Amino acid sequence: MSTQAKNEFDLSGKIAAVTGAGRGLGRDISLAMARYGADVVACSRTSSELEAVAETITAMGRRAVPVPLDVSDIDSIRRMVDRAVEAFGRIDILVNNAGVNRPQPAEEVSEENWDLVIDTNLKGLFFCAQAVGRVMIARRQGKIINISSDAGTVGIPGRAAYCASKGGVNLVTKVLALEWAPHHIHVNAIAPAFIETPLTQPMLQDPAFKKYVLDNTPLGRIGTPRDVSGAAVFLASAASDYMTGHILLVDGGWTAH
Repeated sequence: MSTQAKNEFDLSGKIAAVTGAGRGLGRDISLAMARYGADVVACSRTSSELEAVAETITAMGRRAVPVPLDVSDIDSIRRMVDRAVEAFGRIDILVNNAGVNRPQPAEEVSEENWDLVIDTNLKGLFFCAQAVGRVMIARRQGKIINISSDAGTVGIPGRAAYCASKGGVNLVTKVLALEWAPHHIHVNAIAPAFIETPLTQPMLQDPAFKKYVLDNTPLGRIGTPRDVSGAAVFLASAASDYMTGHILLVDGGWTAH
């Protein structure tokens, strides 16, 4: 790899905060940020998972601070930002990854599950972006990467709340991109299709559902966390400096239909 090519994706000296960092996509994105030179604020509800991620990042020669975070709790978000700024003085990159899904037929969706999905995937994401955005506005720079889904672009049966939340994420991404561009803050989203993670493994163990996913994926395979973490590094790096308000579909061709 040439020096020029390496520098375009180099995150050395950057501070990246990643929500939902304990497992799945969040863990892989956190490790990818560290591989490319960033120090990481790893955030999640599960302390034991965070400690393991932080130890792995530290072994890579980068700094890591594990911070407990419940994105559905605004006070928890504020404490996370305060802890990150206390530890590193700033946040250069935010990856809004924390999310949940409660598949149900539309006629059976409970208010409890609807609120859980919307509060985590949309409300929590927005208020994380807001809290970190205030820090970035003060410094007049930053990169925010929201993890959306192909379900924010196309309908998927049995996922009314999830699709609603991710459609909201896409439009929140565009609004924040417009409002914060004058502050040199880039706001983009990654919209994966079904990626094999602890969140999706129970669904993908159903042969009929797995067939449905593969039949709708032109590339003919289930995605992996690394498929998404590479896109996250790109959007966090100087290689994407002329991009904002973009929804980057990492979906094996699902939405090309």
